[in-house]
Amino acid sequence: MALILKAQNLTKRYKRMTAVDHISFDLAEGEIVGLLGPNGAGKTTTIQMLLSLIEPSEGHIEIFGEGLSANREKTLEKVNFAAPYAALPYNLTVYENLNVFSLLYGVRDRREKIETLLREFRLVEFRNQRTGALSSGEQTRLGLAKAFLNDPKLLLLDEPTASLDPAIAQHLRTLVCQKMKAVHGAILWTSHNMREMEMVCDRIIFLSLGKIIAEDTVRNLQDRYKKRDLEELFIFLAQ
Repeated sequence: MALILKAQNLTKRYKRMTAVDHISFDLAEGEIVGLLGPNGAGKTTTIQMLLSLIEPSEGHIEIFGEGLSANREKTLEKVNFAAPYAALPYNLTVYENLNVFSLLYGVRDRREKIETLLREFRLVEFRNQRTGALSSGEQTRLGLAKAFLNDPKLLLLDEPTASLDPAIAQHLRTLVCQKMKAVHGAILWTSHNMREMEMVCDRIIFLSLGKIIAEDTVRNLQDRYKKRDLEELFIFLAQ
């Protein structure tokens, strides 16, 4: 399988603090990789570097075989991101938000695309409602719908189901995985929901204090550390 993402010796320092410390990993077509670790482990900083929102102190990022720093616009055309804290403009309606971002992404047949996403993410009844009036779960669904406007081949998800009830969370997990599988895309997925990670991830990367301390399939990691499930393994590794 072709590599979609390759990070080498990725490092981010803030004065005397190192948030991410020389980590290297990759994602291949069709893979879902979980990026796990306790609060402050460096997960969000890693995602921000992959999105080119912050500059690495050291290291190199390739997306679709292109160096990110030298080809930012080209490589990010087929990348997207969703997280509960990445709020969309509150004063715009659901439809207006999707329309504005479809224009920014240069989406063809954007009206048809928006209608499809409204249906898939169960937002049709909220299409004319101001985003600021939505519940946290509805805003999460809108953020995920926005993330699929450009049919990404690389999707970065930071706690994407944290504010959702179990039924909606299950629907969206299935939908996200199906949509990415259809384009042979890859997902880097962070979550504190260990059951969710067990269900969706092909591999797990554990971060602690900015360093990768374990990386393998869920089953192999459980066998290696003799833990019953991923939650027990997380607690053990996070100590």
